[in-house]
Amino acid sequence: MVKNMNILTDLEKPNESDYLNCIRCGLCLSVCPTYQEYLSETASPRGRVALARKGLDGELELSPNLIEQMYSCFACMACNDVCPVGIRPADLALSMRYVQEQRDPRPWKKTLFEGLIPHPNRMELATLPLRLYQVLGIRRLVFALGIKRLFPKQLRDLEGMLPHMPQHPLRQVLPQLSKARGEAKHEVGYFLGCAQSLMFAEESSATVRVLTRNGCNVTTPKEVECCGMPATGYGRMDLVRKAAKHNISLFEKHDLKVVVTDCATCGSTLKEYGHYLKDDPEWAERAKVFSAKVRDISEFLAEIPLEKPKGRVEAKVTYHDPCHLRRGQKVWEQPRNLLKMIDGVEFVEMPEADTCCGSAGSQLITHYETSTHVLDRKMNNLESTHAQIIASGCPGCQMQLNSGLQRRGLNVRVVHPITLLDEAYEAENE
Repeated sequence: MVKNMNILTDLEKPNESDYLNCIRCGLCLSVCPTYQEYLSETASPRGRVALARKGLDGELELSPNLIEQMYSCFACMACNDVCPVGIRPADLALSMRYVQEQRDPRPWKKTLFEGLIPHPNRMELATLPLRLYQVLGIRRLVFALGIKRLFPKQLRDLEGMLPHMPQHPLRQVLPQLSKARGEAKHEVGYFLGCAQSLMFAEESSATVRVLTRNGCNVTTPKEVECCGMPATGYGRMDLVRKAAKHNISLFEKHDLKVVVTDCATCGSTLKEYGHYLKDDPEWAERAKVFSAKVRDISEFLAEIPLEKPKGRVEAKVTYHDPCHLRRGQKVWEQPRNLLKMIDGVEFVEMPEADTCCGSAGSQLITHYETSTHVLDRKMNNLESTHAQIIASGCPGCQMQLNSGLQRRGLNVRVVHPITLLDEAYEAENE
């Protein structure tokens, strides 16, 4: 028996209740994407719980192989939902990553999650080559000359993830205050996420237009930092709490009853700030109040009198549930209802719409084979709908779906649901 309890004594680690009550019933196996691919106990939620327990109790070394099993988890939360005794294996896998990072911090994580991601100006500079790749026509040339076919397979798929890049990050051009069209009925804060500003600027512009169209004054603080989810995924909970404090204090400067986001991952993380800071006497109540204000855009629009668009969008549309929206926020009916209220849309439900697409943030980079296998299953389900458009409210999911469509050569458009609503409003003038 390996005794490593002395190593873990001074670390922040999961409580025994997070892993001791597993009854090994196996229900989690039926919903886990990694287990379904490999049929291996170590690739299952139940297996990860057992490994975590043995590691935390000192019976196993927290070896690179053990920690790798925690990183192979997609954190899609399907196992959390199905567990009959309340074990949350996905959360436990993330917690174990934090344990390892406390024991053996990696310099590259410090560089990425402290030196780059929390700084919007640096993120904009880092992604400038991608914008130039788009704006200068290099990407069009790569496709036209068939150069992409020469790329290694993984690089082809990563290139396929890229959406149509904006010429300028939205943070640079979106005003801090966007006034309501007509009577102002709501004072709304807008959390502009990193990906939304850098890669999906048009979608977020559509979000702001739809909000102002429906009587909202929209305040967009430009100094927001990354919500913290990337740091969570790589075991830097200390940085998540730091980002939470920064973002909370930023929105506290404005008299806002609601904070809206159009990124499922951001929304899920922002709603967890109250949990992340619950043990901090200075911040616990402030974080709880802030998290209670957060709404996904579809969730907020379902709460207000929403003007039905008079324009039409003629298309067969299906929908993919982002894990951080469906399971992290329990929001799934609202985006579907938004799509169904648009005249001309023929909505068709996709089989297994609520299963993970294989993105999980960076799995296409770190666990390429598993990610693409899960993506292939999603593409099979998409093809069965014969949809022309697939909508999803998460930039990570949208990028993964884009990659899958290029792999299959499918002519299907990937959009945020809010984009179609905005297009229906714009079509009124045509």
